[in-house]
Amino acid sequence: MLLNTSTWPEVEAYLERCKGIIIPIGSFEQHGPNGLVGTDAICPEVIAQEAGAESGFLVGPTFNVGIAQHHLAFPGSMTLRPSTMIAAMNDWIASLVRHGFDRIYFFNGHGGNITTINAAFAEYYANYSLDDVPCPLRLAQQNWWELPGVMATCKKLFPVGEGAHATASEVSVTQYAYPDAIKRVEMDPKIAPNGRFTDAADYRATFPDGRIASDPSQATPEAGAEIVSIAKQALIAELSIFFETKLEAAAE
Repeated sequence: MLLNTSTWPEVEAYLERCKGIIIPIGSFEQHGPNGLVGTDAICPEVIAQEAGAESGFLVGPTFNVGIAQHHLAFPGSMTLRPSTMIAAMNDWIASLVRHGFDRIYFFNGHGGNITTINAAFAEYYANYSLDDVPCPLRLAQQNWWELPGVMATCKKLFPVGEGAHATASEVSVTQYAYPDAIKRVEMDPKIAPNGRFTDAADYRATFPDGRIASDPSQATPEAGAEIVSIAKQALIAELSIFFETKLEAAAE
């Protein structure tokens, strides 16, 4: 069940049987020569939407611009400041709580978001702690690649050249989601260098084509389908526990 294609009476009816919602959250940043700029938002979005369709859980809009300042030397990349992201997340949370949601599960697609998401949670909880009032809401975040079985599947599919950024697995998921947007590009070197970075200029100088330790040219839509299938089932299991509810898609 998707929030953006639901009516308010349908959302009201959903809240009578479940007070949990999934929010895909990602980033808008370069992913090498053949990776889509929206990769880190697309991956959690497609997994969440398939999980929502099968389970009946409500999937909210994708928070698709995150913390990506270090990618700004590559055209198309966008970022929020941490303070902006914290404020925006808290407004999203407050809006949903007003309607009666008491479980919000942020399903993350970008490692650079993790610290800021946790800070946004701390900001929200602080309002109740300082006022000495119990908080009625539980917040959670999970990275899609850390769901049970996902990393093992990625390593099986790509034992060499999976890498750290613009990985073969995440590019595969986007190819599964958007087969008409597949880019065929020769990689040179085949596997990108590994290392650290600071700001955007340092990143571009150290990793000229945007990849880190990866060979995403080996990505395929079929691999993406396998990864999404494993991730979807693991996500449904986690949501059933976190929401303390088990739904059926037919309940829509």
